[in-house]
Amino acid sequence: MRAWVFATAAAVLASSPAQAGESACWFEEGTLVVPAVVAGAAGDYILDTGTARTILHDTRAQAEGFEQTQLTGEVRVAGVVLRERPVVVEGLDARTYAHPTPIAGVIGADVLSGFVLDVSYSPCRIALHRPASAPPTRGAVLPMGRFGHLPLAPAGVTDGVRGARGPWILAVSQPLPARLNEAVATVPGAAKPEELYPGGVWTAQLAGLSFAGQVAPDVQAGLLRQAEADGALGAIGSPVLSRWTLRFDFPRGRLTLKEQGPPLGSDGPR
Repeated sequence: MRAWVFATAAAVLASSPAQAGESACWFEEGTLVVPAVVAGAAGDYILDTGTARTILHDTRAQAEGFEQTQLTGEVRVAGVVLRERPVVVEGLDARTYAHPTPIAGVIGADVLSGFVLDVSYSPCRIALHRPASAPPTRGAVLPMGRFGHLPLAPAGVTDGVRGARGPWILAVSQPLPARLNEAVATVPGAAKPEELYPGGVWTAQLAGLSFAGQVAPDVQAGLLRQAEADGALGAIGSPVLSRWTLRFDFPRGRLTLKEQGPPLGSDGPR
């Protein structure tokens, strides 16, 4: 397990030129989708702070003539150009089957974490700023730690009898409100527990989730592999996060939230 630490120093950008910019996106099937180019493959990509690595869908990689599972190539997204970036080739069918249009891959936290990232779900828009040139913003501010490139913020959860509080991965394109680390949660009586993991079709229910000073009751949840969660309690997804406009200030270790939707407890997470 890696230690949970708050970022205190400016992140180092790629050695190649990187221009800050913004892009329209669309929010569908619980995910943020943006136009991007990865290793020369232009298309629609999921943008996710909760995915550690940038991914090219294996079917798209094959169509582009790539046979390797590990690539190095240029990434273009929201006006940013990063050269010589590592790209993983893997299947994404379990994650993208419900999308009405083909998904070429995922823009992961490894690309995003050198910037200040602004995310708005409605209207859907994302922006990447160089650390020293991000415009001012207002909202509630939380400390933001990291596991590698993945952003973490404190949150609490209860099953109605017991509770736990600690760091959670913030996954802007996780369609489920919450996934709990399998090391801290079980689902007694589940006939097919494997279906509670990403790619499965079942969910369980939490009595409550508290985040950013608000409490959401009766939250749908699944499980997360311990290797993916590391020392985090789990991952918080878009049905919770989409009620705010979010600023992920990776270099300074801060998360800013500006209210955009109804309180979490009003109708539950969206």
